[in-house]
Amino acid sequence: MANIKSQKKRILRSERERLENRRYTSKIKTYFHRLEAAVAAGDSDLADADHKVLISTIDKAVKRTAIHANTGSRKKSRAARVRAGSSA
Repeated sequence: MANIKSQKKRILRSERERLENRRYTSKIKTYFHRLEAAVAAGDSDLADADHKVLISTIDKAVKRTAIHANTGSRKKSRAARVRAGSSA
């Protein structure tokens, strides 16, 4: 454990930021799975809604640097392929 006051604060801040990044990545994975399930079930309306939320979440995560910009682009591209119906 750190002895320096500023380092103790930095540790707390790092943990808060880590948890926020985990929330974004977890939400992205959840909506990706929901998108895949909706496409597999043939539910076009649900797939459109999940795709829209997924893309929005990815953009927000990239903006907050929870994920790297290239990773975000790759995930959006993969989501578009799944939405179109081809295998990813």
